[in-house]
Amino acid sequence: MVKRAGSADLPLHGGRVPRWLGERMTRLGAVISEAIVIHYGRDELLRRLAHPFWFQSFGSVMGMDWHSSGITTSVLGALKRGLNPMANELGIHVCGGRGQHSRRTPDELVAIAERAGLDGQGLVSASRLVAKVDSAAVQDGFDLYLHGFIVTDTGKWVVVQQGMNGDRRQARRYHWLSEGMTSFIDNPHSAIEGRQQGNIVNLADHRAAPSRLGQLDLLATLGPDRILREFSALEPPTSPRGPAEQPSLPHLIMPDHHDVRQSDINMRRLHGAMAAAADRGPKDFEELILTPGVGARTVRALAMVSEVVHGTPCRFSDPARYSLAHGGKDRHPFPVPLKVYDETIRVMKSAVGKARLGREEELQALQRLDAQARQMERYVTGPDLKEIVAGEFAQSHDRGGRSVFGWERDAAEHRGSMNRDEEIGKKSG
Repeated sequence: MVKRAGSADLPLHGGRVPRWLGERMTRLGAVISEAIVIHYGRDELLRRLAHPFWFQSFGSVMGMDWHSSGITTSVLGALKRGLNPMANELGIHVCGGRGQHSRRTPDELVAIAERAGLDGQGLVSASRLVAKVDSAAVQDGFDLYLHGFIVTDTGKWVVVQQGMNGDRRQARRYHWLSEGMTSFIDNPHSAIEGRQQGNIVNLADHRAAPSRLGQLDLLATLGPDRILREFSALEPPTSPRGPAEQPSLPHLIMPDHHDVRQSDINMRRLHGAMAAAADRGPKDFEELILTPGVGARTVRALAMVSEVVHGTPCRFSDPARYSLAHGGKDRHPFPVPLKVYDETIRVMKSAVGKARLGREEELQALQRLDAQARQMERYVTGPDLKEIVAGEFAQSHDRGGRSVFGWERDAAEHRGSMNRDEEIGKKSG
């Protein structure tokens, strides 16, 4: 019924998403999700959300901090605001969240189950068991503070939850998917990985079955004093065959540095997207989508959004690359270009809206743009990351650049202000 699908280690960041970005994340996150459902179905959207690399790339393309723990809260919040109003059409419901929103998950699931004809208590039990496994059965030093539960009208679901380790200033995200395994407590995880920080207690591992049975037996037959005496005499059991190996599970570890570095990005793929945008994508792309106001810069962002919709898991090994679509709220790699962002949303909404009516030409054109970017990345070259980022900063004011620090100033005005400050400094000196 359930399996652990992956995990991610992230630097722990505080702060809030500004309203001007949060509203756009809601619209873009919803329309990307709709496009995935139209192309591949609801089950595929759940599989994407269960993959830590895709989830991080999804948040990056929406303008969040590309590497931080805040992506989890902001993405789940955006999906809850964006998808729940369309739940009757899409059959997808987003529950839970951070803190008090997490504690409301059972009531939300029961209400959804009543409307959709699902087993509400079964969903509530799944929610609680997943949280208990990652907080009690697996003791890895991270305390859960966020629990998101996304369920479809067919009863399939994905859980994304996050814990924090305040001493290490790290967060860890856990992804669960309701398919593949038959037990919550007998090896539901394909693997558990993370930065080395000592031994991990994992009573949900199949190899821990003797330990679980032994604990039950001790509770039934011994008192507290005898348990302590027996414990002091225990030695770890040995096995001539050694421990059974577990298969690999996607595990994402994001760096501590906030700036986007060339080592964080697959430049070949980035150059492919840029080349496809400069070439205006497929031949019919200009006629269908390149309306007034949408230039090559927006097409480049659309190429990255299209990859989030159509890409396979191996494409998301460098989530930082997707921050080159719409920047970041903290000016890393550059301020959010709101004019580009809004045009991306408009084009995606137009394509998805027409696809709902059976006219999929625009969505298909975007898919071909993604295909062309993959072809071109095999042979194109381009500028290094510093040059790309410098160009974005130079154009930031004209593109509506904004961050948590405010609007970006015109480059000429900024230089004039610096010169005036320098002159004032000389006179005062």
